[in-house]
Amino acid sequence: MDAKELKRRYALGERYFPAVNLSRAKLIGADLPGINLWGANLSLANLAKAKLWGADLSRANLAKANLTKANLSGVKLNEANLRGAKLNLAKLYGADLRGAYYDESTRFSKGFDPISRNMQKL
Repeated sequence: MDAKELKRRYALGERYFPAVNLSRAKLIGADLPGINLWGANLSLANLAKAKLWGADLSRANLAKANLTKANLSGVKLNEANLRGAKLNLAKLYGADLRGAYYDESTRFSKGFDPISRNMQKL
């Protein structure tokens, strides 16, 4: 599935896309609140300024994904792979980051403390 197909199906009311492969997808500014992308491959995807509040991204692979200025409020990111992801200025209010993985190359907003959010450094 590509980004265009995902947005088309979302617009038709579909919300459940577990384990979908969207590696390198261009979803800049996509309006996808409440979408279920559990276990999806979003590595290297561009989700800058995407509106994903209330989405389920648990166990998703977001390695090296661009989430700059994305709205991730209330998003489930349990055990997600955020190694190398760009989360600068991302809204993470109420996001569940328990067990999410990050590394030295993961970029967070100034003052964000991944340890207090129960994230795991690899």
